[in-house]
Amino acid sequence: MQDRIAPTPQSQRIDSLDVLRGFAVLGILLMNIGGFSMASAAYFDPTAYGDLSGANGWVWRVTHVLADLKFMAIFSMLFGAGIVLMTQRSESRGQSPTSLHYRRMLWLIIFGLLHAHLLWYGDILYWYGMCGLVVFACRQVRPQWLIVWGLVLIAVPSVMMLAAGLSTAQWDPEALQQVVSDLKPTAEVIAREVATYQSGWLEQMNHRVSSALEMEILTFLVWAGWRVGGLMLLGMAFFKLGLFSAKRSPKLYGTLIAVAVLVGMPLIVYGIQRNFAADWEAPYFFFIGLQFNYWASILVSLGWVSVVMLVCLRPNLKQLARPFAAVGQMAFTNYIMQTLICTTLFYGHGFGLFGQLERTEQAAIVVAVWALQLVVSPIWLRHFLYGPLEWLWRSLSYMQRQPFRREAGAVYP
Repeated sequence: MQDRIAPTPQSQRIDSLDVLRGFAVLGILLMNIGGFSMASAAYFDPTAYGDLSGANGWVWRVTHVLADLKFMAIFSMLFGAGIVLMTQRSESRGQSPTSLHYRRMLWLIIFGLLHAHLLWYGDILYWYGMCGLVVFACRQVRPQWLIVWGLVLIAVPSVMMLAAGLSTAQWDPEALQQVVSDLKPTAEVIAREVATYQSGWLEQMNHRVSSALEMEILTFLVWAGWRVGGLMLLGMAFFKLGLFSAKRSPKLYGTLIAVAVLVGMPLIVYGIQRNFAADWEAPYFFFIGLQFNYWASILVSLGWVSVVMLVCLRPNLKQLARPFAAVGQMAFTNYIMQTLICTTLFYGHGFGLFGQLERTEQAAIVVAVWALQLVVSPIWLRHFLYGPLEWLWRSLSYMQRQPFRREAGAVYP
């Protein structure tokens, strides 16, 4: 029984997975910062709120090309890889991983609901828990079929979006106008949202809960469930193929970087140009214009994965990667910490800066949070075995209180 509940020995950890997870949790803040600090319509349509001239415009373009959907894709793939890894370790000890996995997913769903409804509606933990309940059944499928089915799932919302965008002439005029109004809210609607998040926590509740429910029901059923589930299947396949374990050749990783730079990024830039040429007309930009990034983001995310793997393959760069590994070991805690920091800065129950900072200033806050988490995470793990939320999640999943502090004089392999 004891070997089941003991922490994973350091000697058994796959360093490249920790480094990649840390890199992803830091990178995802590049996109989330806009959701924390600006009117929600600006996430998809940068012209909806905020200045886009000069440096502000470049901040948006660079983050859209390098970050939007990319770090979420890495996270989703790592989640699928983690399911395979946990299964392999449990089965190597002669134990069934099934009940533990489903408890982990159910608690993750609960954490996600609490995060979304009490703190920030942009939560993704709920999506991961829901998809994790389903894709677990595919953990023993061969890699080539995982890739095929993963791409099929990812294609489903893309096909639905394209079909919707190409058929707007046949839509009921009232339904079309409602979609346009949702994508292009009036100045009055945006002003109400800004005022809501500059007010107290209770005053934010109606907007936060309604937005969270939309994410958990409509967005999940139409978009996230398919894409996140498909990416988890790809992650399972890539883990089995050694892509995330720094086991493949530098030549392969270099090829993936080249594909990201020469194919993925130009496609995303072309999509940006198309949307600006159309003056971000709704619903064109949403249904059709964003499709370039929808698909090319996967190529760019694999380019980022390859950069991290090449770093992990270089012994002289291991010291550089170590803080990222610590951030990755505490990814759950660091993800929620980002929410706590940003809602305190931007919402009315904190400093009330919602809607007041330029994109360049938001980027500066992102860099400051990165520095904080890269410094604090290694220090924390010198004294504790897990991040606080990782410890709580593990204790609840195993239905037994887990060790937390590193005991003086104890040896941890």
